[in-house]
Amino acid sequence: MNILHFIKMHGLGNDYVYVDIFAENVPDPVGLAPRISDRRRGVGGDGLVLIGPSDKADARMRIFNTDGSEAEMCGNAVRCVGKYLYESGRARKEDLTVETLAGIRRLRLDVFAGRVERVRVDMGPPSFDPRALPMNVPEPDFLHREITAGGEVFLGTAVSVGNPHLVIPVPDPAALDLPRLGPLLERHPLFPRRVNTEFVRALASDLIEMRVWERGSGETSACGTGACAVLAALAANGFTGRSAVVRLPGGDLDIEWAEDGTLYMTGPAEMVFRGEYLVS
Repeated sequence: MNILHFIKMHGLGNDYVYVDIFAENVPDPVGLAPRISDRRRGVGGDGLVLIGPSDKADARMRIFNTDGSEAEMCGNAVRCVGKYLYESGRARKEDLTVETLAGIRRLRLDVFAGRVERVRVDMGPPSFDPRALPMNVPEPDFLHREITAGGEVFLGTAVSVGNPHLVIPVPDPAALDLPRLGPLLERHPLFPRRVNTEFVRALASDLIEMRVWERGSGETSACGTGACAVLAALAANGFTGRSAVVRLPGGDLDIEWAEDGTLYMTGPAEMVFRGEYLVS
C-alpha cells in the first residue's frame, strides 16, 4: 500500500480530489479516479484533478471524471488550481497560466490577507462550429435547433468552450427529470464523444439559472465551462446580453463575453481539507 497525499477543494460545490504531482506519483489516474471519487468508499468528489509541471505555463491541470474518462477543461477546477498554486507557493503571483487539454488558461487571482478568494479566468472564445465539439450534423452551426431525447423535442444550441456543451432553454430547470434526460443527451448519436448538457432559463437579460448534466460525472452543483457556454448560447440567440450572473445550484458565477470574443468567468474557490489516501 502506498500513501497518496491529496487536497479536497470545490468551486460552488463542484468538488474534486486534487493531487500535487510536483511531489506525488499517480501512475494510473484513469483507474484511480473512480475509486478516489466514490463518496462512500473513497474520498468523494466529482472527479480527480492532477496539478503538475508544464513547459508552457505555470502548471498543468489534468481532469478525470468519476468514470475515469479524461475531460478537456473544467472552469471550477481551474480556479481551485490557481488558488492552490498561489497558497502552496508553487506560483506565488496573482497572474497565472494553467495548461489544459483545451489550451492555456490565464487566471487573475483576487488575494486578501494571503488567501485567494475569487479567480477570474480567461476561458477563450466560444465556437459554434459543430466540428469543434464534435457533432454529427452537416450544417455550419447548431443554433436553437430541434433535438429529441426520451420522446421529447427540445430546442438546443451546441457550443464548444474547449469541451462540448448543449444548451437547452426550458420553462423551469428545477422541474426536469434530469437523471432520466441527462444520460440520453450525454450519449445522443449526434455527439460521438458525448456532451455536457445545460437546461437553462433566462430570468432577465443579465440573470440566468441553470442545471447541468456533466459528461462522465452526472449532475453536479456547478459547471464553470457550462456557465460560459450558457451565456454564449443565449446571447448568440438574442435571449440575453453579453454579461450575466449565471445561477447554479451551488451558487453564482459572473460570466462576460467580451467584445473581442473572449469569455471571462469569475467565481470563488474553496479549500476543504487535506488528507492521505491508501493506494493498493
